[in-house]
Amino acid sequence: MIEKLGAEGFMVELCDGFRSLMDRDKGLITFESLKRNSVSLGLDDIGDDEIVCMLNEGDLDGDGALNLMEFCILMVRLSPGLMDKSEQWMHVHCE
Repeated sequence: MIEKLGAEGFMVELCDGFRSLMDRDKGLITFESLKRNSVSLGLDDIGDDEIVCMLNEGDLDGDGALNLMEFCILMVRLSPGLMDKSEQWMHVHCE
């Protein structure tokens, strides 16, 4: 995907994905916002326990929600092939 979009385009896509799932008032992906948006992800029949597991997978600070950085880390970690080049493009765009 990075090869297609370029590193900057990929970061824009990640940020757009985060914004589409986040709670607008809190600026985080919360249980409620993920449940509300699960249909748009094709997860019509996802259970509450699965939503909690999804959040826990990426929740690094233990607040029960995902901030932008946690979301980006999770997406890169779960995307095959991205880890190979992730350090290189993260340095370019995070410095």
